Amino acid sequence: MAPSLFLSFILRHLLLVLLLLLLPHRNVLTRAAGGRWDFLLSNIGISAMHMQLLYTDRVVIFDRTDFGVSNISLPAGKCRNDPSDTALVNDCTAHSVEYDVATNSVRPLMVLTDTWCSSGAVMPDGTLVQTGGYNDGDHTVRLYKPCTNNSCDWREINPGLTQRRWYATNHILPDGRAIVVGGRRQHNYEFYPKTSRLIPRTVVRTYPYRVGDPRSYPSTGSAVLLPMTENSAGSAEVLVCGGAPKGAYLSAMNGRFVTALDTCAKIRINDPNPEWVMETMPMPRVMGDMVLLPNANVLIINGAGSGAAGWELGRKPVLAPVVYRPTNPLGSRFEVTKFQVPECYHSTALLLRDGSSSCWRQQSSYPL
Repeated sequence: MAPSLFLSFILRHLLLVLLLLLLPHRNVLTRAAGGRWDFLLSNIGISAMHMQLLYTDRVVIFDRTDFGVSNISLPAGKCRNDPSDTALVNDCTAHSVEYDVATNSVRPLMVLTDTWCSSGAVMPDGTLVQTGGYNDGDHTVRLYKPCTNNSCDWREINPGLTQRRWYATNHILPDGRAIVVGGRRQHNYEFYPKTSRLIPRTVVRTYPYRVGDPRSYPSTGSAVLLPMTENSAGSAEVLVCGGAPKGAYLSAMNGRFVTALDTCAKIRINDPNPEWVMETMPMPRVMGDMVLLPNANVLIINGAGSGAAGWELGRKPVLAPVVYRPTNPLGSRFEVTKFQVPECYHSTALLLRDGSSSCWRQQSSYPL
C-alpha cells in the first residue's frame, strides 16, 4: 500500500474511533435475547405522560401542568402565569421537554395550559397537533412544529375546540385533517383544522362489543394495528393486550389490588364477520405499552401486575417485557425478556428511527 493511502486509511479509522468515543455514554441496564437495554438519562425533569417522535429525530415529551413544580426550569427566566392552574399560579418550571436522540440531551419547552390526558396526531407536514386536556386546557389546540436549531416551542390556540376534550382520540384522515373523537362525557367528534363542509355519518361496519373484562381506563390495556405484509392478503388485524377486571378500580380505591388481565384479544377488522380471538400472555399486565418493532414483532412493556390505572392504584410492577411474534404458531408467540426499572402510571414507550425502543418513566416515587 502506498504511504499516502496507508496514512489515509489510518486517519479514517482514527476518526471513526474518535466519533465512537464522542457518542453519548450509555450504561447497560440488562441484556435480553437479541438485544440489550441501555440507560440514557437519570432524570429528564418531567414525567413522560405523552411522547411523540418527530421527523427531526427528536422526541417531544410532556406532562400535566397542575401537579406542582417539575425538576427542570424554563429557559431565560421564563415563567407561566396561569390563574386557572389548580397547583401553581406562577410556575417557572417546564412541563414539556424535547429529547435529542443524537446528543442524548433534553431542552425545556413551555406549555401554557394543562395537557393532562390530552390527545394528538402528527399532521402531514410533521407538526404535532395536541388537543384538549384538563381544566384550562380542555378546549385547547396545541401545535408543535419541529425544528433543528432549538428555536421551536409550543403554540396554543385557546379555544381551538368546540367541545371539552379529555381522554379523547385523534386520527389523521386521508385529506390531511385530524378527527378528534369523544372524550369524557363527549359522544361526538370534530375536526382540526375546522371545516364548514358537512360530513355524512354512515355506519360502515360493526364489531363484537365484548372482549371479556374492560381494556380502557382505568382498566387500561394497550393496542396496536399489526403490520400488514405481502402475505396478509389485505387483512388488517388489531391486537389488544392486558387490562384489569371489572371492578378493579373501585377495589384498588379501597385498598384491595386484584390481579390484572393476562389475556390478549385479536380481531381481523375487515373480515365480513369479525370475531375476537383470545390468547394468553406469560403474566398479567395493566397500564402496559405496546410498540411495533421493525421486524414486525410487538414489544409489550411497562405496567403493573395488579390494581388499576391511576395515582397509587397499581401494584407489583412488571419487570419482564414480552415480545409478541405474530407469525409464530399459536402457543409460541410470546418471548419473555428482562428489565430492571419499574414503569407504571404515566410511563411511556416508543420506537426510535434506529429501531430501538425508548422507555421513559414517571419521575415521582409512588408505592408499588
